[in-house]
Amino acid sequence: MQKNAFIAIVGRPNVGKSSLLNAFLGQKVAIVSEKPQTTRTRITGVLTKNELQMVFIDTPGLHKPRTVLGERMNRAVGDGMADVDGCLLVVEAGSPVSKADENLIGRMKARKIPAVLAINKIDLVAKEKLLSQILELSGRFNFAAIVPVSAKEGDGVDELLQELEAFAAEGPHFFDGDTLTDQPERVLAAEYIREQLLRRLNQEVPHGIAVAVEAFRERNDGLLDMEAIIYCEKESHKGIVIGKRGEMLKKVGSGARAEMEAFFGCRVNLQLWVKVKEDWRNRQGLIHHFGLD
Repeated sequence: MQKNAFIAIVGRPNVGKSSLLNAFLGQKVAIVSEKPQTTRTRITGVLTKNELQMVFIDTPGLHKPRTVLGERMNRAVGDGMADVDGCLLVVEAGSPVSKADENLIGRMKARKIPAVLAINKIDLVAKEKLLSQILELSGRFNFAAIVPVSAKEGDGVDELLQELEAFAAEGPHFFDGDTLTDQPERVLAAEYIREQLLRRLNQEVPHGIAVAVEAFRERNDGLLDMEAIIYCEKESHKGIVIGKRGEMLKKVGSGARAEMEAFFGCRVNLQLWVKVKEDWRNRQGLIHHFGLD
């Protein structure tokens, strides 16, 4: 008997939602960084175990938007919570309840969505803080389970999956058994490039960056030729992205290529260019062009 469950992963920015998704799948389908708002769109991850298929919808962190893109990201959170069998609310261990947490709990109550709470990054806090946090959050919502985890260390991930399996009901599988994500290969490649930029650049520069893969061709010998354009919002940012004598761009390309080769299972020839599109995060046409709507 086949069973399925659609589960939305929600929370404020930078609590480890994407890291948990990757831990569930045992494969990297969502980029991660220490910077908030790394995830910009809904990302679907699929875990199939025999007769059970769990479809996870990783959503952007709920935040106070300052651009049109930020408004689209928040809208993606609500869309991701529509018609799901359950929610996984992720919070950071030791952190007080945020307005985003309250907002998401309110949505779950209003829509009567059952939920499991994951308290992530338990490797960074004392147990005393964890206990008080559990008491605080359990008083705000009747969670089906509360599971302390560390996505980074893998602690509690299997236990969390077991709790989420309870949301499954009899029904067909919607994806092939070997499917990991519904993201197109071009989108995955662009995200691997953006991840390297997020990890290497500081302040406001990485948040004003978008990546578009313009060419994606496989040669007869299996080598993958790829051409991508990195767009930034200011001319001054372009020089930072390229770096002195092109060193930053080389490091970004090298890191992204290694991630792509590990995921696609073949050699990658990656060519990068940098262009400026001023204030693109407030221009709906460009947001659509970059696939962020």
